[in-house]
Amino acid sequence: MHIEPGFVAPAKVMMANVGAIGVLTWAAKEHIKTLIREPWAPLKVAAAAVFFTLFMQSFHMPVGPSELHFVGAMAMYLTLGFIPTLLGFAIGLGLQGLVFEPADLVHLGVNSLSLIVPLVGVHYAAGRKLFDQNLKRRLSLGRIIGLDALYYGGVTAMVGFWLAIGEVATPLSAWLTFASSYLALVVVEPIVTYGAVRLLKRHEDTGLVSRLFAVRGLSLAR
Repeated sequence: MHIEPGFVAPAKVMMANVGAIGVLTWAAKEHIKTLIREPWAPLKVAAAAVFFTLFMQSFHMPVGPSELHFVGAMAMYLTLGFIPTLLGFAIGLGLQGLVFEPADLVHLGVNSLSLIVPLVGVHYAAGRKLFDQNLKRRLSLGRIIGLDALYYGGVTAMVGFWLAIGEVATPLSAWLTFASSYLALVVVEPIVTYGAVRLLKRHEDTGLVSRLFAVRGLSLAR
């Protein structure tokens, strides 16, 4: 989901940076509101950033005009929560740029939005209902697959958007190759996510898990 330097004009990169800063400022304010009732909230953000960095570095390969990564988005979202995952994406991309790929810092706002905007869409369209105890929506492998399909559909659409407004002409077939590669993640990641949620649910009443993770708000299908 990385857009390499040179694909997007500097003026458009600046607009993306402004957009990313706006979303992250809102998320940071929401995060601050939770500090009184959840003193461990900053550790959730740190955990999301670390997990995301480890996931991204564990597997990545060039595909078409971008890269295929193991993102672990729904695993983080369902176990750590919406705001920590959103902030963790941006912080994790910054860390990866500083440590592994300094050139990627040029498009930090662009790449952050590629991950953040689909997450916002997933959360408000379907994800938050799973955390609402009044609705009694049970989490199943099928629902996780649906969330992953929605999320990665959004990611590939965001990459297509950046390429469409980019300075480098990119054939549609190249984007389709990249988009189709993410079908592998929709197959693999839900299994990892479901396993992680089930494992944490078994220990949801222990001190560390109850403070650091958000799985207590989820109900698993039997």
